[in-house]
Amino acid sequence: MHLKFSIYASLLVALCPYAIAETGPSKADEKIGPEQPLKKKSFKEKRATTQEASTLTFVWENDSFANTDRSYTNGMRLAWLSGAQSKSDVVKYVARNVLGADDDAVLRRGVAVGQSIFTPTDIEATDFLPDDHPYAGWLYGEYSAVIAQRNIIDQMSIQVGMIGKSAGGETAQNEFHYLIGIEGAKGWDNQLKDELGVVLTYERKARRIGKIGDTDFGADLTPNYGISVGNVYTQARAGLTVRAGQDLSNDYGPPRVRPSLGGAGYFVPDDSFSWHVFAGFEARAVAHNIFIEGSLFREDFVDLSLRNFVHDYQAGLVVQVYDVQMALSLVQRSKEFDEQEEPQRFGAFSLSKKF
Repeated sequence: MHLKFSIYASLLVALCPYAIAETGPSKADEKIGPEQPLKKKSFKEKRATTQEASTLTFVWENDSFANTDRSYTNGMRLAWLSGAQSKSDVVKYVARNVLGADDDAVLRRGVAVGQSIFTPTDIEATDFLPDDHPYAGWLYGEYSAVIAQRNIIDQMSIQVGMIGKSAGGETAQNEFHYLIGIEGAKGWDNQLKDELGVVLTYERKARRIGKIGDTDFGADLTPNYGISVGNVYTQARAGLTVRAGQDLSNDYGPPRVRPSLGGAGYFVPDDSFSWHVFAGFEARAVAHNIFIEGSLFREDFVDLSLRNFVHDYQAGLVVQVYDVQMALSLVQRSKEFDEQEEPQRFGAFSLSKKF
């Protein structure tokens, strides 16, 4: 992978006037001073520009990291988040009076596209499996707004997309299986029917609570809470992430695919290299999950017993090199329905680039 390792240099030329005091109207001579040597900007000196840069991120989640192929089996998300933008009067009012932010809070806007795929444990079976996770695809677009204060970040987003055959889950999964020499899943005729999906989400993270150490090496705690409302998911969440490493002020953790515990979708590098390890826990109170219960608006063939309380454990590593950040996470998700035989395990990889 090609990384942008070049650092811009500026040439400073000093003009040093020398005045010769004389009597009468004669004009003083001016001399040009010596040319200054080239001076390279440090990475920290360029940080102000980097702060305003946009961020492009690709996230891939897959249960093959845990050597399984069931339930939540694959998720992908491509997202772009702007640099700091000017705030309208309405945004300023909401930031100040609803979120408690001052006028110096930074606004970023973003868009994303994503797809999530779900299958039962037995992907060889062609018949419907009433006690297992149904086949389903979820293809969506997303718009988000991020308001960042000193150590607090608020995220608001709306996802709109399709569930069912139109989401392309069968094509995406089986074509990938054929590509790597694995037989495709055979039960996609039993997937959830087409339905328009909408999810509204709000989440807050408070970074550096309990911070110890410094930028060379430190640790912090980042609690989070939020809520999602829609016909795809309706749930409330609360969690905590502990991190240890260098330059923890860079970000709020690695990006993920919802409903997983993820970061803010951008990073602000403080140095040319940093790293940290992390571990996190999130609990969710689930009122509705279309992939377990089926549609809210029509009778569906899915009749699983939804668990109203689920949780995720996760741990991983984040590495930042100049304006590129990479992260690898391993996740264990508790059973989401009573008939589920065992918890879900999967991995997540993300790659982010500043522009």
